[in-house]
Amino acid sequence: MIVLHGRKVVGGVSEGEALVTRETISGWGGIDPRTGKVVETRHELCGVSFKDKILVFPGAKGSSGWSQYFHLARLAGTAPKAILYNRTTTKVALGAVVMRVPALTDFDRDPLSIIEDGDWVRVDADRGIVEITKKSS
Repeated sequence: MIVLHGRKVVGGVSEGEALVTRETISGWGGIDPRTGKVVETRHELCGVSFKDKILVFPGAKGSSGWSQYFHLARLAGTAPKAILYNRTTTKVALGAVVMRVPALTDFDRDPLSIIEDGDWVRVDADRGIVEITKKSS
């Protein structure tokens, strides 16, 4: 098991399978909140849903509509279980709050260099701890 330490944005505990992207995510026009799928055509996750995943990504891009679209995903039941991100902006911080999912940032090591798709991740945002169990090869 690998352990990362980060700073709490939104508290709580959650665990699940990791979904990782090295590309920032756009809310307005970039995701479909009804399905939780990334719909931005040039994004590496285009067509992939973050529903019930631990979303690991560098941060948000686009307009202030980012938080609204992720809030709509929460209302539709398609939001990720938790989010881990590197670059804090008002968009992603407000998005974390309105999604009401555990969220961490400012890690002791880059989660994008450690966590891979399919790894099992337990996020304890109250304690600032991420536990990663690597997927079986």
